Amino acid sequence: MNIDSIQNGIVIDHITAGYGMKLYELLHLDNVDASVAIIKNATSKKIGKKDIIKIDADISIDLDVIGYVDPQATVNIIKDGVKVNKYSIEMPRQLTDVIKCKNPRCITQTEQELKHIFHLTDEKKGIYRCIYCETQADKNG
Repeated sequence: MNIDSIQNGIVIDHITAGYGMKLYELLHLDNVDASVAIIKNATSKKIGKKDIIKIDADISIDLDVIGYVDPQATVNIIKDGVKVNKYSIEMPRQLTDVIKCKNPRCITQTEQELKHIFHLTDEKKGIYRCIYCETQADKNG
């Protein structure tokens, strides 16, 4: 398989195998007017198998989304075909409008203008809870 290198854009690398599509959805990459390549189950010396996302455009992406889905991922910024920056990602302490509360009794269900805010309650397990009702976020949807 041949995926061309990009000249100016972003490479999200070392994504845990199987998490690439989740990142694609949460980053709303389907709305980007540029080439986006998702490579699934690529061989990795570091983690065995990995996913990679290549975005052939200089856009801003929400690093909190990446930290929520897979804090082990890395983000590489490419300029003129050369990697100019590499970011290690951490779990964000708070997520705002990244995910929605699933609790039908949560105030965010009736007050549409309220932001969906979750705070990190267990870093080891990656558990986030709604600040309004304390419902645990479901990483699968």
